[in-house]
Parts: sequence; C-alpha cells; structure tokens
Amino acid sequence: MPVKPEILKVTPTARSRLFQVEELEIRFSNGVERTYERLASRGNGAVMMVAIDSEDHLLLIREYAGGIEDYTLTLPKGLIDAGETPLQAADRELKEEIGFGCRRLDPLKEMTNSPSYMGSTLTAMIARDLYPCKLEGDEPEPLEVVRWPLSQINELVAREEFTEGRAIAALYLAREFLQQEQ
Repeated sequence: MPVKPEILKVTPTARSRLFQVEELEIRFSNGVERTYERLASRGNGAVMMVAIDSEDHLLLIREYAGGIEDYTLTLPKGLIDAGETPLQAADRELKEEIGFGCRRLDPLKEMTNSPSYMGSTLTAMIARDLYPCKLEGDEPEPLEVVRWPLSQINELVAREEFTEGRAIAALYLAREFLQQEQ
C-alpha cells in the first residue's frame, strides 16, 4: 500500500452559494510536490434509494437537472441533514420525493462521485415495505413519480433520459443484493 501524501496547505480559492473550491498543496512520499484543486466537502453526505413497491416496481422521479439543462429520470435522493442518520434521511427523502415512507432500508454501498475532485459521499440503499406518507420537500416544482418494473432494469438503463451514473450503479448493486437474498 502506498504511503499517503502529506497535505502541506489548503487554501480556499472560490466560493458560491453551493460550492467552495480549494487548492491543496501536496507532497508525495517520493518528494514530488503538486497542487490539486477540489470541491470542498461540506455537509453530511447524501442518500439515494432504490425504492421497490409491493408489486416489484421501482419508484423513480423525473426532475429538472440544471447541470444538463433538461429533465432526467432518476432515483429519489437527497442530502443528509445535520443530526440525521443516513437511514433517517433516506426515509424523509422518500416521503418528500415520492410520497412513501418505508419500513425496511438496506444500505448497499457508500459511493463517491468523482474522488479526484470531490470528497462528498452518497449512500445507496434499497427501500422496501413502503407505505403512503407525504412530507413537503424543497423542490421548486412537483416531482413526477414513475413506476418501472424491477425486472426491466436493463431497459431502464438503456433509456436516453436515465443517465445518472450513481443511479445506474445503485440499480445494479440492488439487483445483486436481491439475488443474493433469495
């Protein structure tokens, strides 16, 4: 295992309402020094849920994504609020985004998005034993809930509007988890 580099200095270089960019001066174990840039980790992480109803359908959301300037089909997800556990955040986000709570949450994997540039994490989970329960969310418009047969994951991933890499990874992790459970 390589020796982790030494961080010599961290300097904030830019800040917006949502992001802070930092410059890291780093020295590797062989003496080489480099400057890296990253989006600073803030907050408590995020959760993404593969919500499965009693008829073995996925409950997806269609929402506007500013990064791609279009609507996208994806899994329910959201930030973990201060004082919340990932399980509590997952249940709350499900209630806000798809109008269901869940009695069973199984964590699948903690993932990073782009570890070279971001330190944020997202915990993917399977949500089952759903029951109707709606909480007010922070979305600017109502989210469309889309039911999709669990047995048709490959067809979902092939759809042009289903592009989020974390959601694709979570679906395949969930399918493997469910197969091992049987």
